[in-house]
Amino acid sequence: MHTEAHDLRHHGDAEVRDDGSALVDLAVNVRADTPPAWLRERIAASLGSLAAYPDGRAARAAVAVRHGLPSERVLLTAGAAEAFVLLARALKVSRPVVVHPQFTEPEAALRDAGHSVDRVLLREEDGFRLDPAAVPEDADLVVIGNPTNPTSVLHPAASIAELARPGRTLVVDEAFMDAVPGEREALAGRTDVPGLVVLRSLTKTWGLAGLRIGYVLAAPDTIADLERAQPLWPVSTPALAAAETCVAPQALAEAAHAAHRIAADRAHLVAGLGGFASAGLRVVEPAEGPFVLVRLPRAAAVRHHLRELGFAVRRGDTFPGLGEEWLRLAVRDRATVSRFLEALDQAMALTRR
Repeated sequence: MHTEAHDLRHHGDAEVRDDGSALVDLAVNVRADTPPAWLRERIAASLGSLAAYPDGRAARAAVAVRHGLPSERVLLTAGAAEAFVLLARALKVSRPVVVHPQFTEPEAALRDAGHSVDRVLLREEDGFRLDPAAVPEDADLVVIGNPTNPTSVLHPAASIAELARPGRTLVVDEAFMDAVPGEREALAGRTDVPGLVVLRSLTKTWGLAGLRIGYVLAAPDTIADLERAQPLWPVSTPALAAAETCVAPQALAEAAHAAHRIAADRAHLVAGLGGFASAGLRVVEPAEGPFVLVRLPRAAAVRHHLRELGFAVRRGDTFPGLGEEWLRLAVRDRATVSRFLEALDQAMALTRR
């Protein structure tokens, strides 16, 4: 069991708060230039009904239709982060295992709920790819991200499904799956995998981190357990309006288009980073999410110089399984990426002095 200390509550937004607010943001994994005007207008239109208590039925039904599921397999939450807290509090588990490196909130929530958490650390030499055999057989809760934050690895759906067992809850965080063209390897909508719980976020693709909206897809009895752990009216009326709008056909088409654009912009970033290989920079490939993970010498100093040059990136040392030589870079448009690559060149030169 791995218990080395990491700041599990550190997230990318810390890089762009306070003195970082004016920096070009490559630290937070929220798509730039969002939310779009049509979504802001839909949210604004919901404000006229704020006197009434939120009614989540229409949004819940819309999410169900989007994934081809009955409504009783859907739970709307205040972002994916709330879902992790609900899972930690509501499920009766004795040996939870979190597959790292990944988003640290699931482990933090489990620990806060009094659980002792085991870690399975995926290895750099394996490309941070999942080996299902590495997960202890007696684990009754397994949490994994796909595509994984921060490694940008997209695990085959078949490999993740191999982790399913009778009596085990398998939690798959698909917060970034809608940034993958075609959502290949998605498990959302599957009902043939025992114990499967899929989490989705609407905050990343649509730029709604300040609104807090996501959802859980699971068997009806699991959804009922999680719903009992929620406070009354956990999702606000504006967030419900956003959820209903973001799973409509027009929005899905726009998200699919954005996924292809992100893939092209990511290829531009990865190609540019390849120019630093002789200086010891290595990219975890193939990257499949809207971010890339890089390893480079003296990364902490490089990150500091990047801030001086106007760019915020995400430190990697708060993720179990990674050290201080790692940085996560959010994918941005080609012009921003080109400016960032120039700044990175300067930052690495300053670090070598």
